[in-house]
Amino acid sequence: CRVQQWDSEEPVPRAELLAAVAGKRGLLCLLSDRIDREVLEAAGPGLKVISTMSVGFDHLALDEIKKRGIRVGYTPDVLTDATAELTVALLLAVCRRLPEAVEQVKNGGWTTWKPLWMCGYGLSGSTVGIIGLGRIGQAVARRLKPFGVKKFLYTGSQPKPESAAEFEAEFVPLTRLAEESDFVVVTCALTPATQGMCNKDLFSRMKNTSVFVNTSRGAVVNQEDLYDALAHGRIAAAGLDVTTPEPLPTDHPLLSLKNCVILPHVGSATYATRSTMAVLAANNLLAGLQGQPMPHELLL
Repeated sequence: CRVQQWDSEEPVPRAELLAAVAGKRGLLCLLSDRIDREVLEAAGPGLKVISTMSVGFDHLALDEIKKRGIRVGYTPDVLTDATAELTVALLLAVCRRLPEAVEQVKNGGWTTWKPLWMCGYGLSGSTVGIIGLGRIGQAVARRLKPFGVKKFLYTGSQPKPESAAEFEAEFVPLTRLAEESDFVVVTCALTPATQGMCNKDLFSRMKNTSVFVNTSRGAVVNQEDLYDALAHGRIAAAGLDVTTPEPLPTDHPLLSLKNCVILPHVGSATYATRSTMAVLAANNLLAGLQGQPMPHELLL
């Protein structure tokens, strides 16, 4: 293969992407590259394969890609464990107020032991609601179970009795999940049905002691409604690894709240996981170019 590479950690500028993709047979892209009709037209009819180094594919114009008969490779499974670990870490950091506590140590707020100072919420005996019991949702439940979670609820497009059996998880409507859960964890894919589903209605149904965590996609959450719920104590706290936009502007209202922990989309950020993702993305591309079955193909 003759390879033309954008050699920077920063995303390729739009104009350079449009110029460079012309006449190419294969394209390896990242989550930060928007592959839409304009890019596909710039590439021309020779483009046969797109390989994305991600499990998500909402940055790809799938209808346009399908229309042109282009094959798509992606990297599921390999980032499941890393993202599930990060989800649990974020949940614990939020419910036990770890960033706040670290700040108290640094700024002199830690003076003496006080009975209710820095108190948060524990997992033992709790009800955890998971929105999207897919690979990552199941991996999160598997890790939370040993903490003594009393009950798992889940919701999604349809029941998954075989997956749910391991956790004795109950399939419920979103409204009931919101009302009964002490922790609401979002691990679903971004689709037209899930866009903005975590909104004022959901937050108003949650307990005022509930903790909300999202490690799926930022657009699943209405951030204005989330800010309102957090600022007025309608829910206790939130942890986000994904936002809209990314990066979140440093003056965004959510960043002013003590009860909101925001990470810079680092769900899969372990050295081993990113290396495996890169190799898989390359192998998907090479297999596609040779007309062979891809290790992981997105069937359109």
